[in-house]
Amino acid sequence: MNSDNFNQPAPGRQNPETLVGEGFHLLGQGRDEAATRLSHDLIKKYPGNVAVLYFASEIAMVGEDPVAALDRISSVLEKAPDTPDFLLQQGRILLGLRRRRDAAAAAAKAAALSPKNPEMLMAAGLMMSQCEDFAGAEKLFEHARKLVPDNPEILFNLATTRFFLGDSDGAEQSLETLLKMSPENGAAVHLRSILGKSTKDNNHIDQLEKHIAAGLKDWEASMYFNYALAREYEDVGNYDQSFSALKTGAGLRRQHLNYDANSEHASLTDIMQHYTKDVFKDKTGSCEQEGAIFIVGMPRTGTTLIERMLASHSQVMSVGETSDFPIAMTDQIRETLARRPRDDLSTLSASLVMDFEQLGRNYLRSVRQGIGQSRYYVDKLPFNFLYCGLIRKALPKARIIHLVRDPMDSCYAIYKTLFNQTYSFSYDLDELGDYYLLYRALMDHWHRVMPGEIIDVAYEDVVHNPESEARRVLDWCGMPWEAAVLDFHSAGTASSTASAAQVRQPIYSSSVHKWRHYQRQLTPLKNKFIAAGLVTEDGTPF
Repeated sequence: MNSDNFNQPAPGRQNPETLVGEGFHLLGQGRDEAATRLSHDLIKKYPGNVAVLYFASEIAMVGEDPVAALDRISSVLEKAPDTPDFLLQQGRILLGLRRRRDAAAAAAKAAALSPKNPEMLMAAGLMMSQCEDFAGAEKLFEHARKLVPDNPEILFNLATTRFFLGDSDGAEQSLETLLKMSPENGAAVHLRSILGKSTKDNNHIDQLEKHIAAGLKDWEASMYFNYALAREYEDVGNYDQSFSALKTGAGLRRQHLNYDANSEHASLTDIMQHYTKDVFKDKTGSCEQEGAIFIVGMPRTGTTLIERMLASHSQVMSVGETSDFPIAMTDQIRETLARRPRDDLSTLSASLVMDFEQLGRNYLRSVRQGIGQSRYYVDKLPFNFLYCGLIRKALPKARIIHLVRDPMDSCYAIYKTLFNQTYSFSYDLDELGDYYLLYRALMDHWHRVMPGEIIDVAYEDVVHNPESEARRVLDWCGMPWEAAVLDFHSAGTASSTASAAQVRQPIYSSSVHKWRHYQRQLTPLKNKFIAAGLVTEDGTPF
């Protein structure tokens, strides 16, 4: 941030801006307590100084107190309302408070004040993307690209945004420009492979093979190139080569992940041990508002397909894959632990005695920002399957839809997907299989302890009988039939999930039984599921 944005001290006084610089240096060293003490001292000495207030907002964010951070940055903006850096800080804090609409407005104002600053335009565009305003983000990235036509980062962000908006041609143009300048940009190569289906006459296989054989700049580039190669090989039907590249790419990703399978397994087991049938006998202390629809399950099981169908209904809006519920839950647990320090509660024990009504209200306040007056809204974070019990306790009138899929197809689809900072269990087939078994056990548990509260929808049934399944889902949600739900692929709404390309197409069944192209390579996974009683000897689900 430019020092010109700060108030200058009066002559003869110690320079607070220099001290603020020292404070940020302390934060950079991980010395948060020392930085916090310095901030408190500076506030006492220079209570109205813009630099000091800005630093105090950063300290509040480090201390996980976004309300105090917002108060500090609001004081800054009262003194310097047209400073883009401060507006972006406000936007970051508002995002932390899940006030996405306000955060997007702050980003838009920062960009409007910096029409010739590509760095500011890009930062504002990234914030717009985090607010799910991809159309607004695209405009800012395009503006930045005109100022700096050959910037790889701007081109990649522009391509990604266009991909989310369904503009595959525009995304490909940006990527081709980028790859001419930076042919080993792995993220760009991987995104290009997702945009469209390769054919024997139109693919990049030779090019990808040559880059891999020549040696790439780092493990991450090699990972991206191998995932791209696996996808293109699969498109043209070279399945052995596809799986070989996929195994290499997934192996590289797993090597660079700090994932503790035992800890994660213990967490799922603890949920089942704490959330027993008795927990759901008490119906008091919950938020009785209607309208929430949660779509849960493992990734790549059709969750986005059902979300898009529902969102095509006139009474429904989608909030996408938002983390609002787990964040609101975590905040409420933290508040419970702070309120009852002598009880020596574990996180799960605290979740059993927290204020579920307040949890429901906080969650609804967060998601309601983006849905206007819509009667129903869809929250499609697959991982919410972990929290079905808490959802039921907080929002008893919510509808929970659980997507299920052939275990072998499900795990293969997960294994071949390169996720963004999530699903760490998915890059090793043995770990993936173990996690899948725990997921199934947890969903069986939820059905057992709160029977009739979750509807299972099979991906295969949806693709083979879309209308009957759509009618069943709408009936479960209490909504009238509308034929528009079958025309979801024509909707112009954005999608930022791993299925962003597929949801632009009509329903297709080509992904059913796709795992059978890799029966030899997936035999250990199949044997694990046979032993668990999930599939027959030939891999057919029971």
